[in-house]
Amino acid sequence: MNRETLPIVLVPGFMLDETLWDDFVAAFPQERTFIRAGLNLGDSISAMARYIVDDLPPRFILIGFSLGGYVARAIVEQYPQAVAGLVLIATSLREDSAEQQKLKQAAIAAVSASSSFNGISPSAIAGTLHPQRAGDKTLVAKIGAMGARLGAEAFRHQASLVRGHLTTQPITCPTLVIAAAQDPSRSLDELQELQASITGAELQIIDDCGHMLPLEQPAQLAKAVSEWIEEWD
Repeated sequence: MNRETLPIVLVPGFMLDETLWDDFVAAFPQERTFIRAGLNLGDSISAMARYIVDDLPPRFILIGFSLGGYVARAIVEQYPQAVAGLVLIATSLREDSAEQQKLKQAAIAAVSASSSFNGISPSAIAGTLHPQRAGDKTLVAKIGAMGARLGAEAFRHQASLVRGHLTTQPITCPTLVIAAAQDPSRSLDELQELQASITGAELQIIDDCGHMLPLEQPAQLAKAVSEWIEEWD
């Protein structure tokens, strides 16, 4: 199976579901088979990787966004022969800092103490977007609805995940790292670190975009991924 016919596996980010990719898939220039994975099974990132691969064909192109990028790297670690190419979007090598861990534990406690869960707060969502999109109520509501559908248990589970020590072997497949120029959640330094850690990885930066690349700039993202796949050596 050559790269033109390989399925593309899409792994979403924190408290996001398969609808994250709707606009990206619609904008993709070529006819492709897309497989949308979820993060609802597994008590660790490595376990999530195993559950995802259980339902996949023997070989595929893998795309991970944000938290999904951590899961994608765990998939490559465990199943290197299955991953023909890797795209890591708005993600990082870094573990949560002590302050980030403290904030997540406080959020988990607050959700556990509440009798209802309506997803991530609109203000928190707006804070991840490009300033010009922060007031886009339709976009904010779409992101919030994904979290509400996933529910409180998914929030507690995903917020508790340990993001360190995922890979011990070098990634050798063709790899594209994609950064958003105005990402308030993942700095360009983090994406450059990620690129530098993978021999031969390319880095592309998409402008006029905050953290939510598949939703803020789906056409540009689809174009970047499509052209990169076509240009593999």
